Amino acid sequence: MLNKKFALLVMTGLFAGAASAKPTVEETIRKRVEPKLGKDVKIESIKKTPYSGLYEIRAHGDILYTDKQGKYLFFGQVINTKTQRNLTKERVEQINMIKFNELPFEHALKLVKGDGKRMMAIFEDPNCGYCKRFRQTTLKEIDNVTVYTFMYNILSEDSSAKSKNIWCSPDRNKAWDDWMLDNKAAPAAAANCVNPNEKVFELGRKLRIEGTPAIFFVDGSRIPGAIDTKGLEAKFTSLGMPAKPAAKPAPAVAAAAPAAVVKK
Repeated sequence: MLNKKFALLVMTGLFAGAASAKPTVEETIRKRVEPKLGKDVKIESIKKTPYSGLYEIRAHGDILYTDKQGKYLFFGQVINTKTQRNLTKERVEQINMIKFNELPFEHALKLVKGDGKRMMAIFEDPNCGYCKRFRQTTLKEIDNVTVYTFMYNILSEDSSAKSKNIWCSPDRNKAWDDWMLDNKAAPAAAANCVNPNEKVFELGRKLRIEGTPAIFFVDGSRIPGAIDTKGLEAKFTSLGMPAKPAAKPAPAVAAAAPAAVVKK
């Protein structure tokens, strides 16, 4: 009888403890903030920051901040006034890193210039004006690179058709350059031509690519948007892959002195 009473008391205590347990800070924030972010937007993580008691919320590839009760939301950048570092920008870059070697390169066009040792992957839409300008300037000027181009169709209704026509051309790279550099369209592809359009689109969504061009590097970092040659070279240099110095001209060889004439 005593054992039954003791067991009943223990169980009563456990239920009472469970009923009175307070939600964690993360649970409170999620409950209050997530419904305010919009339909189908889910909070991916909640993390306390080392500055001013703010909590970092990751949602849809972006970062926002809140207090521990989830009453206030802060959209914007956190700057360290002493070092001038943009802490928010650094954090976004960190969480958006990818595994470069795991990209499905079989779904991409491949361009090799020079020794091709410096690699990058670019997501481009065939109707992207900035992509065309990037190819007409930066990619024309830079050397010793391997460029993987994923045709990512997000800008126009006919983007997918243009990409399919290019992919199904006998020479894909030439067809792509003809279109992007000279505005010369590829011939219509056969209806049954297999192409990676859907897979590349799914990949781009998974990587949260919102616009083109989007450039990825071997360290997993990305640059959203076009970049000039100077900026691209600076990026490669930061990765330990600077441009090869121009070959120095051979030193001039001094002309041989005329042989002395000996009079006899």
